[in-house]
Amino acid sequence: MKSIRMIEAGKPLELQEIPIPNIGEKEILVRVRAAGICHSDAHYRAGRSAMGMMPITLGHEVAGMVEKIGSQVTNVKVNDRVCLHYNITCGDCYYCSTGDEQFCDTVKMLGHHVDGGYAEYIAIPARNAIPLPDEIPFEEGATLMCASATALHALRKSRIKAGETVAIFGVGGLGLSAIQLARAMGAIEVYAVDIQQDKLELASEYNAIPIDAGRVDAVEEIRKLTKGKGVNVSIEMIGLRKTMEQAIDSLGNLGRAVMVGMNQQPISINTYRQVLGKEAEIIGSNDHFLSELHLLVDMARRKILDTSRVVSQTIPLDADKINQRLDDLENFTNDVRAVIVP
Repeated sequence: MKSIRMIEAGKPLELQEIPIPNIGEKEILVRVRAAGICHSDAHYRAGRSAMGMMPITLGHEVAGMVEKIGSQVTNVKVNDRVCLHYNITCGDCYYCSTGDEQFCDTVKMLGHHVDGGYAEYIAIPARNAIPLPDEIPFEEGATLMCASATALHALRKSRIKAGETVAIFGVGGLGLSAIQLARAMGAIEVYAVDIQQDKLELASEYNAIPIDAGRVDAVEEIRKLTKGKGVNVSIEMIGLRKTMEQAIDSLGNLGRAVMVGMNQQPISINTYRQVLGKEAEIIGSNDHFLSELHLLVDMARRKILDTSRVVSQTIPLDADKINQRLDDLENFTNDVRAVIVP
C-alpha cells in the first residue's frame, strides 16, 4: 500500500510502498477514507517531539471503512463507517481505570508512536473505533477525532458554566469547534481572537464576537467589551507565547485559562496581578477521552456542532502536497484545515 512516511526528523515526508498491516484477534483493518493534517504533525516532522519509531506514517485524525475484523471483534463489522480514537491504551493501569487514559502507562498515539493514517490502510484495536453516522462525511469525521475533541476536552477542563463569558484565541479548526461547543455549554458571550479576516467573519457567523488582534490590543478590547471585568474562561489554541500571555491577562476574577496550543517557549506571568489576586487558574489540556468522542460524534450528528465548514481543503495522498501543507502550518502562513483523501 502507499504511505506517506517520516524518515528523518527535520526532513520532508516521503512516499513509500509498505505492506498492508496484519491484524490481531481484537483488532480491525480500516481502509482510510480521510486523514486530517494537524499542526502537531508539523511539530513531529520538525523533530520537536520524540517519535515512537522511525520511519513512521504520520496522521492521527482518521476516518474510514472497516475492511477486516479480528476473530474476537464484536463491536464493529466489515463495511462499517468509523472514525478512530488515536490513543491506544492498555485499559488496565491506574489511569485507564480512573478514566484519564491519555496518561496510560503504555499509551501509544497513532502517527506518533505507531503508524497512522497518511496511508491507504491502518490497523488498530477495535475498541478505538467510533461509529460514524452516514450524516457525517469522512473528512469531517476525521477532524472530530482531534480538533473538535481537543476543543471539547479543553472546555470541560475549564469547568465552564451557563452564563459565563469565553475568549477563544485562534479561530482555526479547533477554535471554530470551541466557539460552537462553548455556546452549546451555556456561554453567554464568546469572543473570537485572530488576525485573519476570513476566520473572524466565519466566527461571527457562529455568533462569536470577532476581535482582530492585528488591529487592536486583544486584552484591552476584551476588557472594554466586558466592561472591565475580563472573561470567565479563555482557551489558547495557537501555541504562541504572546497569545498564551494574552489569554491569561484577559481573565477576570476566578477566571480559568486553558492552554491547548503547543509552545516550547517560557511565558511571563505577573503572579499577583494575573493569578493570585484574582484567584485565577492556568490549566493544561492534553488530548481527550475516548468517552468524549461518542458524545462529540452525536453532537455533530444532531448539528449542535456544525462541522461542514471546518475542512477547507482536501488533497490526495501526495508527499509534495502534504509537505507543503505542513510547511504552511509550521510558518503560520496558511493554517487552513486540510484533509488527505487517499
